[in-house]
Amino acid sequence: MLNYSQAPGSLQAHGGCSICNLLLPACPCQLQGDVTMATCLSSEDEIISMADSSTTIDDIEGELFKIERIREILVRRESELRYMMDDIQLCKEISQLKKELQKLLALPETEKSNEEKQKEEELVQQIHKLVETRDFLVDDVEFERLREREEDKEMAEFLQSKLSKSYLQKATPVREKKMTSRGQQTSAPYMTKTGLTLLKECCGFTCSIM
Repeated sequence: MLNYSQAPGSLQAHGGCSICNLLLPACPCQLQGDVTMATCLSSEDEIISMADSSTTIDDIEGELFKIERIREILVRRESELRYMMDDIQLCKEISQLKKELQKLLALPETEKSNEEKQKEEELVQQIHKLVETRDFLVDDVEFERLREREEDKEMAEFLQSKLSKSYLQKATPVREKKMTSRGQQTSAPYMTKTGLTLLKECCGFTCSIM
């Protein structure tokens, strides 16, 4: 037999029976919790990514990789331009010193003063130092080109392996579902080659700058 003398709050606090839970109004806190839970559930359903619906993680990684390669090409070009500026400056200085030296060499040895002879020796030493500096500069440029060529070779091998793995991962599920047609079999390697060519444009192989 039910005891109706108990306060509704006590029944609500102790859980009560199923009939009391149906008859008695729900606690405001409980109602508020239900609303909060419903709001959270609706918010989870409405979460939208900043990226386009057609954009994938592979697309983003590929674009970031291209940006990194373009940045590397710009750094290489900057270094090359600085080498060119130094080389032009050295050539100008060497040419100027050679002109001064030729004027002194044109004078007869008997007519040269001690100052002119000393100046001639100084010019020869200065020209010799500048020529050595330019030789070191040329060696540095050649070393940088060899290093960049090796980096490009390693990057090409990395891209080839990455594209091959990506192609195999995409081709395996399709092979399990259905047999590919002759047109699809001939187009898949062409797509891989095209993708590698597009990435090479940012790797210095076909770049007009380098």
